[in-house]
Amino acid sequence: MAITLQGKSLIGSHRGAIGGSTFRAVAPATGETLEPQFHSAGAEEVNLAAQLAADSFSIYGNLPGKVRATFLKTIARRLEEINEQLVERAGRETALPEARLRGEVGRTCGQLRMFAEVVEEGSWVMARIDRAEPDRKPAPRPDIRSMLKAIGPVAVFGASNFPLAFSVAGGDTASALAAGNPVIVKAHPAHPGTSELVGHVIRESVQECGLTEGVFSLLFDSGTSVGAQLVQHPLVKAAGFTGSQTAGRALFDLAVRRPEPIPFFGEMGSTNPLFVLPGAAAAQGERIAADLYASFTLGAGQFCTKPGLVFVERGKPFDLLSATLRDKVSSATGFTLLTTGISASFSRQAAKREGGTKAKLLARGSARAANAGASATALLFAAEASTFLSNPELAEEHFGPSILLIPYGTKQQLLECARGLHGHLTATIHGTPEDLRGHGELLQILETKVGRIVFNGFPTGVEVGHAMVHGGPYPASTDVRTTSVGSLAIYRFARPVCYQNFPDEALPEELRRQNPLGMWRAVDGKPSREPA
Repeated sequence: MAITLQGKSLIGSHRGAIGGSTFRAVAPATGETLEPQFHSAGAEEVNLAAQLAADSFSIYGNLPGKVRATFLKTIARRLEEINEQLVERAGRETALPEARLRGEVGRTCGQLRMFAEVVEEGSWVMARIDRAEPDRKPAPRPDIRSMLKAIGPVAVFGASNFPLAFSVAGGDTASALAAGNPVIVKAHPAHPGTSELVGHVIRESVQECGLTEGVFSLLFDSGTSVGAQLVQHPLVKAAGFTGSQTAGRALFDLAVRRPEPIPFFGEMGSTNPLFVLPGAAAAQGERIAADLYASFTLGAGQFCTKPGLVFVERGKPFDLLSATLRDKVSSATGFTLLTTGISASFSRQAAKREGGTKAKLLARGSARAANAGASATALLFAAEASTFLSNPELAEEHFGPSILLIPYGTKQQLLECARGLHGHLTATIHGTPEDLRGHGELLQILETKVGRIVFNGFPTGVEVGHAMVHGGPYPASTDVRTTSVGSLAIYRFARPVCYQNFPDEALPEELRRQNPLGMWRAVDGKPSREPA
């Protein structure tokens, strides 16, 4: 059965009020204004969502992992049941192709089920037990047991470029719910209809699983007011964000300036440097260039993992790579971006780069007919390594189908460029085994600059798994120790709690002496599933 959009926030089991500012989604491909009208949440609704979340935390945060796993799997099942409606609405609101959106539904459901498996198995809580040693000299050792517990209500911000996988039921929501935290989502205004559909599914899943209503709320806002209120609300204990550096840094500053600062996990984009080493350039430079074009124009260049900087040796390697890319870019047709705002920003940055003397425009794709201003053309720029080193703004993210080639002269100049990079989500090396042996220092530098290093591939595909790291040093993210993709993301929304000399019946099941859950635990520093 199709869900009817109402354009009002979902606050526990309540609907938001009609009043205050209103807005509508705009189809970027046509400029069409879409129904219905959406109502921005007011301060009272933010307070109600936070209070309901806080009231539900003591119950939801202490539910068995199997109960939370059932909840996550229920959300996934219900999302699949409205797959067609989701894809249709998301396509209208984002202009993303149907195949991409169907894949994103699958990814969203897949990561929900992955977290369900993690919490059902249980050992993610990192249970540690140091058994008592009453006869130890010079002082007895008490019985000490610790584990990870949920942190409290979490605010999640939907992303513009992933209307499903990084939005209402995306990775931040899935990992926070898995850890035992109620979630309040601030929907992205570019795809509010898609957000309401997913929010409805989660609310229905809350009811189906018999959970307290405050486990989930969804708030609409066309501006920044609701987001600012959420990260400053005293009942909100953490926040997850995917978006621009400007917005992410503003919210991060609010979060840490609170009377009670909270962790703010922001993923704020990246330029993702790519290095084509001499051996690889000579052996397969043309193929690398063709695949590079496909990577930096994938999704109209609107991936936070898009390769935006390419370092290649001056001379024949650069000439071959740039010639192939010139041909690809020059023959490219226009792209439709997610919003008119993103399109305008892309054009401003391109004009700034092209109008100066810092970078040279090598090729431009053909323009698409006017379509409400949400269009862009592929752009290929180049700047000498010396110019790149003296103009750090060239390393800033250019969100859209644009790339900057940087020819370098010597290995030392290449290493100097690598040392000068700020934090990124990814770095990529194309090379032969001989290249790697001769560039060990480059790899060591990149280990300090990024969260994921790709060899002979491209960074735009992010696998959702247990080993994936999607994060990096600032400004790629606000906490270099974390990831927003993969099962490790659950650790952002949990904290260690220690119990000393407690009677068994008062301990969480994960720490009880008979190990009733059959979990792996660290007992006196050694992995064990035995009673302890």
